[in-house]
Amino acid sequence: MDHKHLEAFVLSALVLSLILLAWHCRADLADAHQGHDHIPPSAEQYRRQLIREVRYYFGLNEPVSPFAAQIHQESAWRSGICSPYACGLGQQTEATAQDLARMYPKDLEGRAAPLDPHWSIRAMVLYMRQFHRAYPVPDYWEERAFSLARYNGGSGHVQRERTMAKAAGADPNRWFLHVERFCKRAAWACRENRDYPRKILFRWEPLYRAAGW
Repeated sequence: MDHKHLEAFVLSALVLSLILLAWHCRADLADAHQGHDHIPPSAEQYRRQLIREVRYYFGLNEPVSPFAAQIHQESAWRSGICSPYACGLGQQTEATAQDLARMYPKDLEGRAAPLDPHWSIRAMVLYMRQFHRAYPVPDYWEERAFSLARYNGGSGHVQRERTMAKAAGADPNRWFLHVERFCKRAAWACRENRDYPRKILFRWEPLYRAAGW
C-alpha cells in the first residue's frame, strides 16, 4: 500500500470511528432519558427508600408505581446522569434543588444535592407533594397528570394553559384531551411537556405496577 492509499485508509477509519462514537453517544443519551421497556436492575437498590418516602409524605394508600415510573422517565435510574439543565435520579435543576433545600431544610438537611440519589428521591417526592390536589380534578390519574406537567414544565405554564382551555370551552380540571391541547411555549417544550405525563402514566407506570411496586 503506497503512502497516498495509506492516508486515505487511515482517514476512512477515523471517519468511521467518529460515526460509531456519535451513534453510541446518541444511544446512551436516549437510554438515559427514555429507559428501556423493562425495569433497570439499578432500580431495585432504591425501591425500599422510594416506598418509604411515598408512604411518609403521601400516606400508606398512595401508589408507588407512578413515582417509580417518573424516575424511570427522568433518568432510567442512573443517579449520576446530567442533562444540560438538570442532574440526578429526579433530574432537578440547580435552581429547583436550591429552592427545595430552602423550603424543606429539615427534610433535605439544608442542602441541594441532586447527584445524591437518596436526596434526589426525597426531593422529587416533596416537590410532587407541592402539586398534590392543587386543582379540583375528577380522578387520581388526571391529578397525577397535572402534577407531572407542573414538575416538568412549571406551575405558571400549566395555570395559563388551564385559563386558555377554559376560554376555549374545554374543561380546565381535566388534563387529557382538554388542557393538554393548549400550549403557548416553544414547540419543543410543548412536545416534551405533553409527552411527559403520557409516557410516565401509560408506558412506564404499568410496568412497575405489574412488577408489584
